[in-house]
Amino acid sequence: MPMILLIEDNHDIAAMVGDHLEASGYDLDYAADGITGMHLAVTQPFDAIILDLMLPGMDGMEICRKLRNEAAKSTPVLMMTARDTLEDKVAGLDAGADDYLVKPFEIEELDARLRALLRRAGGELASEVMRLADLEINPGTLEVHRSGKRLNLTPIGLKLLIELMKASPRVISKRALERKVWGDIPPDSDALRSHLYNLRKVMDKPFENQLLHNVPGMGYRLAELDED
Repeated sequence: MPMILLIEDNHDIAAMVGDHLEASGYDLDYAADGITGMHLAVTQPFDAIILDLMLPGMDGMEICRKLRNEAAKSTPVLMMTARDTLEDKVAGLDAGADDYLVKPFEIEELDARLRALLRRAGGELASEVMRLADLEINPGTLEVHRSGKRLNLTPIGLKLLIELMKASPRVISKRALERKVWGDIPPDSDALRSHLYNLRKVMDKPFENQLLHNVPGMGYRLAELDED
């Protein structure tokens, strides 16, 4: 059974979510503050993390950033928060969250989004290494290298990159890319743009040649081009 870490300081919400997850067959660990949650997330092998934004000790944004940037952990993160503005959602995704759930929520939606995260993180992938210019993706080991340097991507970033590589050098539309990555649970309108921005920051910005291209009015493509 998947092992889930729940980091939530509201005891009523934690009890509701925890009882539902355990009744659904998940193994569950729990932290009521950010520092304990961060320690568990770094030291234990979880399949997914359900993370509240507002926490004592260390908030969810800081936990996400430290997981991605310092601990280099790619564990899928579902962030929960009462903040529902576009800026809040984009900030959460930029910090490293893979999905965003606004409180109050129905437990069925949390369940569906968690299942989708787990499917994307553990889906069946081709075993052969895919290459474009100096970029290499090994779907079997989930390792990505460019110019011999290993890149640390989030699970959504890795899935986006694999779908773009499969389509390369063709253009893939925004809608088609969202459907391949998120399936029947579409993200908020800026989620794809935010994840692609983070992917480009890791995969393209440190290197001389740009491989990820926005094709205005059409979509995106991964290709070795002289110019956009």
